[in-house]
Amino acid sequence: MGYEQILYEVRDRIATVTLNRPDKLNAWTAVMGHEVRRAMEEAARDEAVRVIVLTGAGRGFCAGADMQMLSGIVSEGGIRAEAERAAPRESSETRLDFQGPYAYFPTVPKPIIAALNGATAGLGLVVSLYCDFRIAADRAVFTTAFSRRGLIAEHGVSWMLPRLVGLPHALDLLLSARKIGAQEALAMGLVSQVLPADSFADGVRAYARELADLVSPRSMQIMKRQLWEAQFQTLAEATAVADEEMRRSFGTEDFKEGVAHFMEKRSPRFTGR
Repeated sequence: MGYEQILYEVRDRIATVTLNRPDKLNAWTAVMGHEVRRAMEEAARDEAVRVIVLTGAGRGFCAGADMQMLSGIVSEGGIRAEAERAAPRESSETRLDFQGPYAYFPTVPKPIIAALNGATAGLGLVVSLYCDFRIAADRAVFTTAFSRRGLIAEHGVSWMLPRLVGLPHALDLLLSARKIGAQEALAMGLVSQVLPADSFADGVRAYARELADLVSPRSMQIMKRQLWEAQFQTLAEATAVADEEMRRSFGTEDFKEGVAHFMEKRSPRFTGR
């Protein structure tokens, strides 16, 4: 089954999910949201995939929610429909914190890189915050946008943003909704790298290849889960989890390979087992 508003490609153990409405700066729609989730689930199941890149076609990453979608919400029926769409998917296997319409990214057992190639605004910014890494092109521009639409800090951004940039920066970005460039985003910790726009895709792919080729996929899966769940744990709880996971790691094929390739001075051949 194909996709209408995204592109999906797997190459070199990297799944690339591309928001594909370039004429609208990849403005987010309900269809796009469903398709991104389906693509993430497909990549999670695929043993040939070790890293996921989420990016946008054309000049932007995502300019936020599609304005026609926002216009439809103005009616009472639209408000009800939006509330139903945004309601968390209940699951006994996943903590409630990760059941929101965009908050499920931490449950994907593979690292997700947000490749922010251009404008990243509103809901587009929220989606990027749930990725594990954010890499920006030097031409990228960011804005929360919500306060200039008469909205509030939606979809958990009031929890996510201060943890990345600190409370003062989060207050600034949310209350003012001013635009910031890639270098300011880097300085405040909103993104982890800024790359030249003319070689952006290659630079992101080089980093993704490093994760896919040189790192144990099992280690990445366990550590990603540890780090996200640690946001809700005490130090004692996080340490207990780490001690148990370390014990389990000693019996894995990836641990044996990790030692062997280092001692033999060769490239690793991790299997994720």
